[in-house]
Order: sequence, then structure tokens, then C-alpha cells
Amino acid sequence: MAAMETSALPHRSAPPSTFGEHLRHWRQRRRFSQMDLAHVAEVSTRHLSCVETGRASPSREMVLRLVERLDVPLRERNAWLVAAGFAPMYRARPLDDPEMASARAAVQRILECHEPCPALAMDRHWNLLMHNRLVPMLMAGAAPELLQGPVNVLRLSLHPQGLAPRIANLRQWREHLFERLRQQIRATGDAVLAALLEELKGYPDALGTEHVALPGEHPGVLMPFQFHTAHGVLQLVSTTTVFGSPVDITLQELALETFFPADEATAAVLRGLLASTTA
Repeated sequence: MAAMETSALPHRSAPPSTFGEHLRHWRQRRRFSQMDLAHVAEVSTRHLSCVETGRASPSREMVLRLVERLDVPLRERNAWLVAAGFAPMYRARPLDDPEMASARAAVQRILECHEPCPALAMDRHWNLLMHNRLVPMLMAGAAPELLQGPVNVLRLSLHPQGLAPRIANLRQWREHLFERLRQQIRATGDAVLAALLEELKGYPDALGTEHVALPGEHPGVLMPFQFHTAHGVLQLVSTTTVFGSPVDITLQELALETFFPADEATAAVLRGLLASTTA
């Protein structure tokens, strides 16, 4: 994912309250001029300007059209609807809600079928929601307070009393995670994520003396995750999976992180670790 400095984002001193403020904030965040947005939303620039300044009220249809064109997250779309005087339309059901049974079963199946490789599911703030049997084995040894729910995956990974001392390429992996987090902040405008990034940046500088990739420089074709274990250093690469067409806030914000062995030695260690859990 491409890095994007948060300083490049439109400044806002307080959360938007009126519909026009929501519209202006997200239009600027997505780098649209009023003319550009009016064109893709198929409305006149004059009418869009009147809506943004509060001189005209949008219809529900226009609200939904604008949030679609600006790719506004579902959680924020509810705020737009309320600000325009309409009822919110997107729910945020917990994963254990009966209506979420099929989605939860799909997530559980992906996690289980990914064994013997580690896989986990996280919410929008990187809090651990579900995992397969390999994940607790990799988390072992972290400070107990970092393992109290909800477990934050980024905090656990980069904290000096968490997994950080066991990550062989910590400086490189740390910068990779920061890039992902910056992009997520840009896409969502989430203040909690922005605070988390500042917290993580305040941790002691990464350990070790391994080569640190320059911006845009990556070894090979994927960023590796190199992790010390009693069986040697695991060489892993990861993918992130999201639901393709969610209409529930929880599902839109849920992400599955799945790790794959980058070499046969790592694959053999993972098979052995899984076998030890069933022995």
C-alpha cells in the first residue's frame, strides 16, 4: 500500500456537524473540486455549491449518490444521512449476532482452512476478533497486559514488551505497518487510528541493524515478515482479505490477515507447530 503522510490531509479542528461540512470535508479528502464532484454525481455545480454551503437541502437520493461517488465508509454514510435529516440505513451488528451467522461462518472457515499457517480477523482499529490455532503460539511470551482483550494487533506487534524483540526485520516491518496505517487514516479519517499511529511512533526505535528499505524500495516482490522462534526464523508473507459487497458496518470494517510461508523451511516449521497442538 502506498504511504501518504497525514500532514497532507485536509485539516479539521472539529468533526463535521452539518451536512455541508460533511460534504466539504470528504470532497477535499478525496481531492475533488466542486466541479469534478458535480460532474461525476450528475448534478449542477451551482446546486452542489448551494448544498455544501447550506443554502439548499439534499434529497435522500442525492445524499446516497454523493457518498457513493466519494467512496465514504458506511459508518460515515450514516452520519451524512442524519445530518441531512434522514434516518441512518446501515447497521453495525456484532459478529455473534444471529444475522451475522453466515458471515462469521465464512470467516471461521477461511481461518481454519488456512492452517497450518497463521490467520486472524481484525476490526477497523486492528483489534483481534478471531484467529486460528497458530496465532496464539506466535503471541506467546508477550507481556500479559498486551494480551488482555481487546488485543490490538499493531500494539502487540510493535511494543517492546510484545512481539517486537522477536521480529528479525523489525525496522522494515515497522515502517511497512506505518505505511498501511497512514493510508487507512487517509481513507477513513479515523481519529482513533491517528492516535494509534502517534502512540506506535512513540515506541523505542526498532531493534537490530538490518537494512532499512528506502521509500518505495522493497526486497523481492513482497514485504517479508521475519519472526524468531525456537525452531529458527520464520519467513512469512501476508495478504489482506475483505468482504466484497458488505452492507453492514462491521463487515465493511473487518479484515482478514493471512500469512504464507516464503520458503519450505518455514512451511515445515508451521506444520510441526500445528501438529504439536493436536498431539
